[in-house]
Amino acid sequence: MTISSNKTSINLLFLLLALLPSMVTPQCNMEDNSYNNTNKHESLKYKIAAILTILLAGGIGVSIPQLGNKVEALNPDNDIFFMIKAFAAGVILGTGFIHILPDAFDHLASPCLPNSPWGKFPFAGFIATHSHSDDHVVDDHAGHVHVHAHATDGHAHGSVLSSQEYQLMRHRIISQVLELGIIVHSVIIGLSLGASQHISTIKSLLAALSFHQFFEGMGLGGCISQAKYKSLATAIMAIFFSLTTPVGIAIGIGISKIYREESTTSLIVEGVLNSCSAGILIYMALVDLLAADFMNPRMQSNLRLQLGANVSLLLGAGCMSFLAIWA
Repeated sequence: MTISSNKTSINLLFLLLALLPSMVTPQCNMEDNSYNNTNKHESLKYKIAAILTILLAGGIGVSIPQLGNKVEALNPDNDIFFMIKAFAAGVILGTGFIHILPDAFDHLASPCLPNSPWGKFPFAGFIATHSHSDDHVVDDHAGHVHVHAHATDGHAHGSVLSSQEYQLMRHRIISQVLELGIIVHSVIIGLSLGASQHISTIKSLLAALSFHQFFEGMGLGGCISQAKYKSLATAIMAIFFSLTTPVGIAIGIGISKIYREESTTSLIVEGVLNSCSAGILIYMALVDLLAADFMNPRMQSNLRLQLGANVSLLLGAGCMSFLAIWA
């Protein structure tokens, strides 16, 4: 399933690259061209620094949860891990609601798009809702596989094994779909940074996106650690996440002279991808992370753990809300 998920992610990246030529044709003249007077050589230095810094931040963030076997606090059986996951869920929830979905609405309701149909229907919410529903279908299918495994198993030991396999399969589905939702958004924000020529904007995005990728990496890393992949598969998923934003920045640098954010195709492609990404992340945060952990009997029977998890959840969402000031 890891290979299939990675192939899907790579196909999405190739789709984005294939559409870049049509995204660079300016069809709306609302852009401020004052960047032509800025020092492009200086901005390139900051973009290169952004690639290295964001790569490092994302790599550290996604790697921290993998230390569970060596650091007791990060072990999935430890109470602190519940609070770390709640914090990560808050980060992912904040990313979906505060960072991605508003951008999707802005893109698909832009005055640069024809009023009909884009101005007459909330396409961003519609697409996000359907993306949310598709995730539910995947989860529901996993549940039917689990029930079928129980129905066809005549031994108690086999039934317990099937339950364990179901949980493992579910964690792997969650980690793969979550990574897919994150990387789509990561490429888009990297593209925006790389294409920008305003040094002040690049500086702000450099700091904000470094923290952004670090926190998102922690959330994804926690899901990957619970999926119990082999070392190679874990490394591939971690590296793939870490590289997406830097790759997006590199693409943005390459097309910065001709890229126009206000072109019709650019607005539609980015709006649709952001809508899908928002729907995926919101569903994953609410259903697969928060609901699964907060309904856990261990959480339900421990008031102190509930309090800690709720505080962690609000702290994670608050951090991403704060970062929304800059990115």
